[in-house]
Amino acid sequence: MGGPSAEREVSLSSGRECAHALRVAGYQVAEIILGPQEGASLPARLADARPDVVFNALHGKMGEDGRVQGLMDWLGYRYTHSGVLASALAMDKTRAKQVFRDAGLPVVESRLACAAEVRARHVMPPPYVVKPNDEGSSVGVYIVREGNNGPAQLSGDMPEHVMVEAYAPGRELTTAVLGDRALGVTEIITSGWYDYDAKYSTGGSRHVIPAEIPAEIDAACRDFAVRAHAALGCRGLSRTDFRWDDSRGLAGLILLETNTQPGMTPTSLAPEQAAHVGMDFTALCRWIVEEALCRD
Repeated sequence: MGGPSAEREVSLSSGRECAHALRVAGYQVAEIILGPQEGASLPARLADARPDVVFNALHGKMGEDGRVQGLMDWLGYRYTHSGVLASALAMDKTRAKQVFRDAGLPVVESRLACAAEVRARHVMPPPYVVKPNDEGSSVGVYIVREGNNGPAQLSGDMPEHVMVEAYAPGRELTTAVLGDRALGVTEIITSGWYDYDAKYSTGGSRHVIPAEIPAEIDAACRDFAVRAHAALGCRGLSRTDFRWDDSRGLAGLILLETNTQPGMTPTSLAPEQAAHVGMDFTALCRWIVEEALCRD
């Protein structure tokens, strides 16, 4: 847990919660907390711990994008969540969208663009969204609405290339997948948009589960989430996010992205969905570990 990404604090929270739950479940747990510059120490620290399974509670770059997964494969450790290819694809928003399109899943128009170009002009008609191509937790997201005086004034620490996508209006929905099973559909209600603070601050958002939506939309969210999980090649737990314009029925349902390592914090969505189907947090963590242990 920890690591160098912008989601470090979320990872530390996830890691602490999972370590506690796994101890309650009867496992022996060694916590490896990586500082921002301590990636090179990971092989030696794993060798000291000698784990049967590595529970990967890292989020964001390095921990969720295929790089640490490749290291685990190279060193011969079993580990939780998705492997190298699924992790890398899901973290690269542009490539993930192409995988979803090829699988017949509904996504909005999008393109990669130079950050300098995005600062200088509208690269697509507003409204649109600008975000890093390879970050999670709504880090670095800009919404350019109709009537804006100018293009997005991106901060100086944005990457050289960013993803620009058409804005999808509507309600925030999400579905977690465990193995090959969709757990449910949650609606996320906030006073503004679902940014980093809304995701991780107590009281930042309200989660309605099951979402109060038509049966057709509930079924579609479940179907699309399982298909997205399979199309990317995910393993274990994933979570797929949607926007739904309820004025357009099924045609208004848009798949935004799939998270291969959903947060496991007190306010996180996947544990809430697991609890809703009768799997408490300890049982969920146990399932994740046992699934990794039983892989070929």
